[in-house]
Formats: sequence, C-alpha cells, structure tokens
Amino acid sequence: MRILLFSPRDCWPADTGARLRDFHLARELALREKLTYLGFERDNPSPSKSVQHIKAGPAGELDCVLLPPPVRFSTGGLVRGLIGPLPISVLNYQNEMMQAELRRLVHSENFDLVQMEGVNLIEYLPILRSAPRPPVVIADWHNIESELLERYAEGSRNLARSFYARRSAHLLVKTENRLFQVADAHVVCSERERQRLLERATKARVGVVGNGVDVDFYAGAASTGGQDLVFVGSMDYHANVDAAGHFAHQILPLLSGRKFLIVGARPTKQVEALAELPGVVVTGTVPDVRPYYRDAFAVVVPLRIGGGTRLKILEAMAAGVPVVSTRLGAEGLEAIAGVHFLQAEEPEDFRDAVVRLNDPGEWQRLAAAGLELVRSRYDWPMLGDELHRFYLEVLGNRKSGG
Repeated sequence: MRILLFSPRDCWPADTGARLRDFHLARELALREKLTYLGFERDNPSPSKSVQHIKAGPAGELDCVLLPPPVRFSTGGLVRGLIGPLPISVLNYQNEMMQAELRRLVHSENFDLVQMEGVNLIEYLPILRSAPRPPVVIADWHNIESELLERYAEGSRNLARSFYARRSAHLLVKTENRLFQVADAHVVCSERERQRLLERATKARVGVVGNGVDVDFYAGAASTGGQDLVFVGSMDYHANVDAAGHFAHQILPLLSGRKFLIVGARPTKQVEALAELPGVVVTGTVPDVRPYYRDAFAVVVPLRIGGGTRLKILEAMAAGVPVVSTRLGAEGLEAIAGVHFLQAEEPEDFRDAVVRLNDPGEWQRLAAAGLELVRSRYDWPMLGDELHRFYLEVLGNRKSGG
C-alpha cells in the first residue's frame, strides 16, 4: 500500500498534541507500508521546498516533504473569513506552492490512500480527485473544529473575538458537512466524537483511533517523593492559558505549601505574568518533560474550555503520576473518574483531591491504574494497528464496490 499523510504542519519535533498524533501515526504506518508525509514547515521559510528524513524505526525512514509556511491570519484573510463562505482556518492554508507540490506527488507516486489531517485542507480535495488513479481519501479529525470554536465563543469575555469565533464556527459546520460528502471515510479520536459526527452524517464511514502515548519513553519517570503540582501543555493555546490562570489564581491559594509548575512551550505574556504569584513557576520550553513528571506529586488538568483528547494526561499516566482533572479535561479518554484519575470541577474539589492523594495507598493505586490503562489501550503501536486495519477495511470496501 502506498500512503500519503497530508497535514497542515510538520510533525517534528513532536512538541504539540497535533504533531504528536501526526508523527506517531505516520511512524507506525511507515513500519507497515510505504508512506510519504507532506506538510508545511513551522518556521524559517525558504525559497523552495525542503525535504527532511526522520528515522521511523527498524523498517526505514519517514520521508517528510515540507514546504515553507503559508501566510496566516492576514487582514484580507480575516475579512474573507468573516464574510465567508470559507472560515479563516481553511483560508489560512490555501497556498499555490502546496497545490503544485501536491499535484506533482499524486500524479507521480500513484498513492492508494491519502490521510488528510483535518478540515483545514478541504480545498485541496479536487487535486486528489484529479490523479490518474484517484486515491481513497480519509479525513483524520483531531478535533471537531466547529465544536472547539463554539466552546471558545461561549467562554470568551472579548465580545469581538466571541463574535468572530461564532461566525467561524457557523462556517466550519458548513465546511465539515461538505467534508462528509467528499471524503471516503473519517477517523476521530473518541467514540463521543464518532457519535457526534454520525448525528450529522448518518451514512458516513467513521472509525475511532484515539490519541496515544509512547509508554516505554515515559515509564518509570515518576517519583513518590515529589511535591509539585504540574500542568503540561502548549502555553499559547487559549484553553491552556485559561486553565493555568484559573488554577494559579483560584485553586493554588487553597493548597498551602504546594508549588504549581506550568510546563510548556510558547507561554503568552498572560502566562508569564503568573510567575509573579507565590508558588507559581513558568518554565517555558523544556528539552524533556520527564524530569517534571519525575518530581510531580500530581498532574492537574483544570481545563474549562476546549475539546479533543488529552495527550498530556496519557503522558502523566505513562509516567506513573496521579492525575486530577475536570470532566472536560479527560473528555474522550476511556478513563473512569475515581478509578484512573480524580475528577474535580470547583476549586474546593481540586483541594480535596490533592488532600486525598496525601494517602500513600491512594497515590499508588491511582498511579498504577493509570499506567495499566495506557499500557492496555493507548500505546502507539496498538493504535497504529487499529488505523492500518481501518485502512484495509476501507480499501477492501472500495474494491468490492460497497
């Protein structure tokens, strides 16, 4: 099987949730089939495309074709995104150089299947369909983007941003509905998201391949002697910014003697300012997050807005660290509150959960249960097998005329 994984981003270094999913699924597929990864670089645009080769394990290399990043959120694009019919998140990735490179690839490589990462690339579908032998197209939904924007609009205190987000969410719903019609099949990260899509498109073929974690990489990172409360994530993502601020201002004062470590790349000025509060440490980008898990008493996930499944919860569990999270924070994971993590919604709930973890037996029980969950359900090789089987089913269905 010849596979093209087409993404709006590069996949290395895998330092965000989206890049982690892209990289690990691409690597697992490359161990089974011949795969090319096509995406945009994040930085340092160059006059022509660049090609990188990332080691994918004993089966060979992951061939990444990366193009200079597109201009995003231009004034003209923002205006067009407001007027419609395409939302700004789709307009951001329209790019003539990418169109030319994608056309060259699909006309020369004879791909059997293209996995397209998200609705943002929908305008490239005509190029895929123009190939001499059009490949099967599978849309990988990292999130239901319209749902994320609707939640953002509900939680934003900025009226202008809330209005733009609602308008974009409305346009995204229409664009997502069009994606149901033009893609052959879809992959989502959780059963909850699968049911949401099937409510909108009852005849769509939708598979579930969750987010995962490199269990062996994180195993054994934790120490029972740690005292820090740790929050890990990309600190320019609005949901993480909100969560970090909420915990620092509303929850940490209830936990005397504890330090709150905000660990993540690209902290906004709002996040950096939290370091002025007693007990708050903002690390910025770190080369390796495992030492922070090793010194953690617990990982906290006080998310109040956003969506998708939480790779950082899976990392914490793989590292053997107990997790305290809101319901939304653990949404989409097959994790049971009280068994695999402690659920907390209000500041007092977080305080009580941390107090509960002072019992060494409870600390060890939750740490062991979380580790067992990720070993049995969320290791990347297992998820790679699930995605590969879904590919074979979809291809077999096409050959049979179903």
